[in-house]
Amino acid sequence: MECAIMGKFCPLILSSPRILMVEKRNVLGIRDRFKFCSSKFKIQALEAETHLSSQVGAERRGSSTDVGIGELVWPSPSDEIPFWEKDFPSWGVSPEVPADINKDSDRMHIIHVTAEMAPIAKVGGLGDVVTGLARACLSRGHTVEIMLPFYECIQKQQIKDLALITTYESYQDGNWVLTNAYRGEVSGIPVVFIEPSNHFFKGQFVYGGSYNELEAYLFFSRACLEWMQVTATQPDIIHVHEWQAGALPLLYWDMYHYLSLKKPRIVLTIHNMEHYGECSQEQLSKSGLDGSIYATIDKAIDDRTIGHNPERLSLLKGGIVYSNAVVTVSPTYLKETLCTGWLASTLLRNRDKYFGVLNGIDTAMWNPATDSFLPVKFNAQKPEGKKLCKYYVQRGLGLALEGTLDGNHLPDIACKVPLVVCITRLVPQKGLHLISHAIKRVEELGGQMVILGKASDVRVEREFEGLAKLHNQGPSTRILLMFSEELSHMLYAAADMVLVPSMYEPCGLSQMIGMRYGAVPVVRMTGGLADTVFDMDDQSNHDRANGFVFEGIDEGSLNWALDRAFAHYRDKADEWNGIIRKVMEVDNSWNNTAGKYVEIYNSVRVRL
Repeated sequence: MECAIMGKFCPLILSSPRILMVEKRNVLGIRDRFKFCSSKFKIQALEAETHLSSQVGAERRGSSTDVGIGELVWPSPSDEIPFWEKDFPSWGVSPEVPADINKDSDRMHIIHVTAEMAPIAKVGGLGDVVTGLARACLSRGHTVEIMLPFYECIQKQQIKDLALITTYESYQDGNWVLTNAYRGEVSGIPVVFIEPSNHFFKGQFVYGGSYNELEAYLFFSRACLEWMQVTATQPDIIHVHEWQAGALPLLYWDMYHYLSLKKPRIVLTIHNMEHYGECSQEQLSKSGLDGSIYATIDKAIDDRTIGHNPERLSLLKGGIVYSNAVVTVSPTYLKETLCTGWLASTLLRNRDKYFGVLNGIDTAMWNPATDSFLPVKFNAQKPEGKKLCKYYVQRGLGLALEGTLDGNHLPDIACKVPLVVCITRLVPQKGLHLISHAIKRVEELGGQMVILGKASDVRVEREFEGLAKLHNQGPSTRILLMFSEELSHMLYAAADMVLVPSMYEPCGLSQMIGMRYGAVPVVRMTGGLADTVFDMDDQSNHDRANGFVFEGIDEGSLNWALDRAFAHYRDKADEWNGIIRKVMEVDNSWNNTAGKYVEIYNSVRVRL
């Protein structure tokens, strides 16, 4: 069945927009104008052939290595340029497709429509997921493209072969808006960038510009379909992500499918039910649809407003109803969303097309053996270089305690003090009260903690600014209220433990990335965290045990997990080293899960 719901659209969409096709050309000599500066960052990319002692809790003076520690340019908090802002020799990942990936025999054309893509337009895990899944499907032999708003803040030097390919017009609020489509390559993935001539997507950040964000993404959703129509592009699958692209399924089935787009089928991935795309009927009508058509319980009306505000719609709900398949990002989160939340009834009505597929991580982008941001590279077979990464970060953040470098010896104190890292958006979902409490508990246990993240709420930002002023001059805590892709890589490599105390977590990537870099996860048992981390003290699940898990939302529950993790680190050195190797070998790659998406694609695709 092509679509269970057929609506109406305004006559305005029948007007034929003026289409301007232009020859593909190199824009402003983009590759020549945006070259990297020669690297001033004189850290040698030392390979994993280091031979530091693996005895984490050794009582002797220091751990020896045959790598010349003196070769490293050690950072300091007093450096004029912070160590994570230095020039790096490369950025992103190799575009080469892994040779050992089996190719699918039945190839498809897949277009992702998304508000984020790592690394060029990344705010949270959404960007990582889109890039990782796209690369995995490319490696399996499929044709894959990503469609992304051409945000003003995107660093164009990160785009290979950027060129203007199409100029056309797309509809918005009674007008046809001149729109440019550019093509480029990011991390080996073809990307089509949509740039309207109006004020949408202007500003210094991906989100939070001076324009109406909801109306901008409504425009973007239609502009993507309009581009497919004017260029006669008919993919097998249009894969939309989150509420920002939630209107596209409505626009497709109630508009463009009646025009020229017949082949595509729609798959929606919900990364977080908390963001539902609140939309009035009037706003939806600006896209060219008749917003009043969707204000019914079986379409897009926001269930929470029935009886007192029938004007309010949800783009996420509409996307669920109109998509051919709906995916969320872990099996446990699927179960949770069927039981709780205002969308549960909608999901239950659409249960036959609702799937839970655990996210993966891009193991090319997140790879300690090749990571260009690390001062020393390492892997599961030779993890010793991780200690140098830890000491490097401690030195750069002013966390290095007593003890000095002596030839090729690291101070023993660098091995004795556990380093806990929490890399997260500072929002209530992430367990802010537990993150705040962890600062105190880690200090009480004699460890160190680094928090890297930004707050979107002013009150939360002020709270953590206060914590930063209180703790950042001390010897055990650093709170960095920002986002840095480079520093996040270094912190994962330095961490002994990665903390993820979320109240709910659809999937979570931090625990998987942490494990990839040898950081043992300490997590609350919810959503995807429950699907990826298994408690070290659970004898019934000993073979899968890879971290420390707690269930409660109180400080005592977190204390229990941290206390056990610290005890393992200090009292069971050999076992801890075994955990490090074990977590680094866990296969959380997209190649391990992309096949499930391909099965879903094949279950809904049509052959015309």
